[in-house]
Order: sequence, then structure tokens, then C-alpha cells
Amino acid sequence: MEQAKSLGFDLCGVVRADRFPELENTADWLAHGYAGEMAYLHDPRRTDPREAMRGVRSVIVCSLNYNTEHPFSTDGMTHINGDEPRGWISRYAWGDDYHEVLGEMLKTLVARLRERFPQPFEARAYVDTGPVQERVLAKYAGLGWLGKNTLLLNQMLGSYFFLGAILTTLDLEATLGEGQLPPPDLCGSCQRCLDACPTQAFVEPYVMDARKCISYLTIELRGSIGEEFREALGRHVFGCDICQDVCPWNRRSPISAVAQFQPRVVPACHPNAGETSSQDDSLFLPRLEWLLRLSEADFRALFRGSAVKRAKWQGLLRNACIAAGNSGIKPAAPAHACICDALKKLAASGNSVVAESAQWALSRIQ
Repeated sequence: MEQAKSLGFDLCGVVRADRFPELENTADWLAHGYAGEMAYLHDPRRTDPREAMRGVRSVIVCSLNYNTEHPFSTDGMTHINGDEPRGWISRYAWGDDYHEVLGEMLKTLVARLRERFPQPFEARAYVDTGPVQERVLAKYAGLGWLGKNTLLLNQMLGSYFFLGAILTTLDLEATLGEGQLPPPDLCGSCQRCLDACPTQAFVEPYVMDARKCISYLTIELRGSIGEEFREALGRHVFGCDICQDVCPWNRRSPISAVAQFQPRVVPACHPNAGETSSQDDSLFLPRLEWLLRLSEADFRALFRGSAVKRAKWQGLLRNACIAAGNSGIKPAAPAHACICDALKKLAASGNSVVAESAQWALSRIQ
């Protein structure tokens, strides 16, 4: 669809609303408990897009590249050692909330469709917000294949892109014609993503136990993180990119020109910069002390319009505590006293999840 390309989307395809093999496997995946606390994944409408909207006939799937010109976590994490411990926020969350950025683009595309098709029709746009599995629909819309890390991979873009879907009652021509197959699986014998996962979240190729995934543990899990996973989390404070960063197809991923996806910078003079912030801070390799000293009010103000807000203050502070405990900072380091002071204050806080995580961190670095 050329109209989608003109709006800035990198890829766009159309698929007939139907039930696909991968969707039929959902019940078995859920029965194993792999969804953890993500109750929304049990919505039965997710197994068939025709159940997600009455009268839907076609689904338009669009992708938007978010890769920026910064090191991967597997490269960039080498820069966070030293006197001032830093954490890792997943690449997709460095800038503005992709739900909003991509959502606005999809709304514009729907408006273009109304200009082109005068007859009345229904259309509903989703960006990780509806009972549809965008990556499966994207595969059958010709946008790529489902990799061993369960993400959609494209031969030109790799996997650093967001997906959005428009369900519509319009009867649109599918990207793949009758008898045409989706793009072939080009993972081959490679299993770098499986081998690199610190928590061994992949049960087997193409199957993930989300309960072990660092992204799930740092974002979706609301309580304490099990001690068996804490050391493996390393410095991750929001999400994880490892299975993408080691993927050979992402070594050629193009750089995004979307300004909203560049890392946010919080000036030291910002009223919510933090209790003792004396320098600008960035969501790319954020200082752990800065995160540890953020109040709930600071968190709400700084992460408004950011995907990081999904972790909530408790989750982000819990994760920052664990990252501090994994930092290996020594008493002789200049930042050691400041980190310990911040952790001691959190250990005495009324939030039991944060307090326990802070106590765990102190036991490892004092």
C-alpha cells in the first residue's frame, strides 16, 4: 500500500482476516502457563482476528523501524562498567511511547482510506492494545518470518520495528495472492538468540516461556523478582534486547530517521530530574543512582508519554536495585557511598517489593 509508505511506514501488507496455524497453538502455550501474570493473553479473541471485530474482512499490517545509531546492549553494556554504574533500558523505550507515535500514523492511514473508499466501512487500529497477534498477521501479510526468538524478522529490516494493525470491513486485495506462501524462514541452523538468553527463556526454538524472559520480569511482573533470576538480569532495568542484538539479521538493520525514537535526555535543571541530579541524564545507559533517587512524582512526570511508564515506579525502582546489586561496584569507587545511601533509603521505604530488592542489593555490594 503506497499510501502507508508515504506516511513513513517502512513496510505494509494486507492479509485476509482468518485463523492461522500459529494462532491455533495459543491454547497449548497458555496451558503450559508460559504467559505468567499476563492475563490479557487469555482473551479468546486473540486466536482468530474475525472474533476481534464484527464483520472484519481484511487486516492492514504496518511496520515502523525504531533502530537508532547507538550501540547494542551486547556492545553498549561494555561501556557501563567503571566508577558510575549504569543500567540498560530496552532500545524501543528510549524515546516517545511507540503506542502513541504509531497509533497517530495508523489514524492518519485510516483517514486516507476513507478518502479513497467512499462507501461506509468500519476500521479499528491497534498497536499492542487489542486482542490480535500482530506478528502472526504480519507474517501472512508478507512482512517477514517468525524467528526462533518468536519475533518477526525481515530480511532487510531485521527485527527492530514496531507493528501496528488496522482491522477493517473493507475487502482489500491481500499482499500474498492465491497459493503464495509467506516469506521463508531464514533462521537456518543459527541459534544465537537461544544460546544468548541469560535466563534460558526459550523452551525450544520458536517457543518462549515468558515467565523467564527479562522483558517480562522487568516490565510485566508486579511483585518481587525471584532470586534465581536476579543475577541473570545483570544491569537490565527495563526490558531486554539480547535475543535481537545477537541476531545476524539485525547487524544490517537500517537506522531510523524518526526523531521521536531517539533517547530522551533529562536536563539536570528539570524540576523532576531527581533528588541530587547534577548532570543531564539519558534513557540510553541511565545512571543507576539517578534512577534509585527518583520519587514516584518524579517518575510520573519524567516518563509521561514514555513506554517505561508501564513498569510503574515500583517496578523500575525494583529493577534498578537489582541492577545496582549486580553492578559489582567496589567500596573504593567514588559512587559507592552514594549508591549505598540511595539503597538504604529504599530499604527503609514502605514499599515491600522495593525495600526487599534494595536490601538484596546492599548485601551484594557493601
